[in-house]
Amino acid sequence: MLPRAIAELVMKRIKTRCGGRWNGVAIAVIAMLVGGGVSGPTWAQHDPQRNATRLIATGDYAAAWKELGKGEPGDPETHFVAMMAELKRGRITQGVERMRKAVATGIPFARLIAGPRDVLKPLYATDGFRELAAKHQPADLVHGPMMGAVTDTGASVWLRTATAGSVVILVRDAASRAIVLEAFGRTLPETDFTSVVQLKGLKPANRYQYEVLFDGRKQKADNTRFQTAAPDGTGGKTRIVFGGGAGYVPKWERMWDTIRKRKPDALLMLGDNVYIDAPRETLTTRYCYYRRQSRPEWRRLVAATPVYAIYDDHDFGTNDCVPGPEIEKPAWKRRVWNTFRRNWCNPFYGGGKTQPGCWCDFRIGDLHVILLDGRYYRSRGDRPSMLGPAQMTWLKRTLKSSKGTFKIIASPVPWSPGVKPGSRDTWDGFAAEREQIFGFIESEKINGVILVSADRHRTDLRVTRRPNGYDLYELESSKLTNRHTHKVVRTPGLIWGYNKTCSFAVMEFDTTAADPQVRFEAVTIDGERVHDHVLKLSQLTHRPGKGH
Repeated sequence: MLPRAIAELVMKRIKTRCGGRWNGVAIAVIAMLVGGGVSGPTWAQHDPQRNATRLIATGDYAAAWKELGKGEPGDPETHFVAMMAELKRGRITQGVERMRKAVATGIPFARLIAGPRDVLKPLYATDGFRELAAKHQPADLVHGPMMGAVTDTGASVWLRTATAGSVVILVRDAASRAIVLEAFGRTLPETDFTSVVQLKGLKPANRYQYEVLFDGRKQKADNTRFQTAAPDGTGGKTRIVFGGGAGYVPKWERMWDTIRKRKPDALLMLGDNVYIDAPRETLTTRYCYYRRQSRPEWRRLVAATPVYAIYDDHDFGTNDCVPGPEIEKPAWKRRVWNTFRRNWCNPFYGGGKTQPGCWCDFRIGDLHVILLDGRYYRSRGDRPSMLGPAQMTWLKRTLKSSKGTFKIIASPVPWSPGVKPGSRDTWDGFAAEREQIFGFIESEKINGVILVSADRHRTDLRVTRRPNGYDLYELESSKLTNRHTHKVVRTPGLIWGYNKTCSFAVMEFDTTAADPQVRFEAVTIDGERVHDHVLKLSQLTHRPGKGH
């Protein structure tokens, strides 16, 4: 095992760039040499079908077939990716045969409609496709609906359709069944046939049901219900679920049903949500999003659960990427950002077109949730920055003006020191900026701050002791559906950690109590609560005479 100082000296000589394959390997090796907590081969979090798709995108079909050979021969995704390879090579007959095998082994027919449509275009003209279409009679609604941006008077609904057309969301009061709203949208080829329909003028803390109509036709969808938030500033009981590390493993897609049964008021997806690792081409991105969005378990969950998402390295660039501070360099940045916006339903995305990013915030009653972008502007140099100046200014302004009883700050990577030994990818690599945030919380006497994060493939609760303010607690979780697992790293601030199977984090808030509280939980894919910890607001309150 290398001494930490030697490892850090070696790492200073590594130029961290998005797409630098040897750099990612080097960091992983160094992390293991200093006890960095990689338990198992680093490739285990990915999958041969995703990897083969990346090779198909570059025209390396021989390597793609070799990669597919690592998967199960009868796996539906193997047949689907093999179909794409055959079609890209102009082997239409073989592509049709692979299509039949993919559908026969379990691929939803709607996956063929979703695409990637440019790759599957030759398939659509075949008799084989038309025969299957006549048998399955695919719906107009391909993906979604997905709830997002729920407020006390409104919400948004995301969806994708088979063709361009008009969308109507018909909203009913759940108690009376009376129609209270018709909201309109349109799907277009340039938005990959997606639309976000905004629902406005609703009542606070009220239950609703909704229907989706496309070109006047009612669409079949499960679990289409939601509840608006309590008015801003209102105390209540709220359940927020979050996690990251959602690599595609079919047998663990049942995770979404487990989360749905907990009836969360919000779901935070904190990065590595679909694992793409291919910012320079679009085929892999679409493949990864479409297969998750086609899963019935996912669709049942998000139809009734407000979802808020940020990206991390594997969704934005490549492993541990540092894209730099510029908006348009590398050239793929804005395209990746636009694709992200087309596949989620956040209230807003950073500073919009003039200042792209995925940071945003929202409120549920007297809770204030703040989500950060840890990749778009990440840079090294003399003054390393994870957030960039525009986002830092926004964060400070948002924190200072917040009236939330609890303020939850969500990062794609861990805040606590030492949780990824030997790596600068977490906030350890941006220690001065981290201290700037923590110092601001203390100098402005901002109470009730809770830190949450993802990235490490386990669920941990840790505390960072602060001599000039209250101690900061961090709940980290990033093994929603991943194969790969990280060991629990023992740091001075560790309260508990869990990595035996897939898991997610739960925050149960009760701000009606005399001393408002939150209960942190680690819950397994089977719904078992394996750890918990209760934290009171009084523990997150600045004391007279302490600090500045």
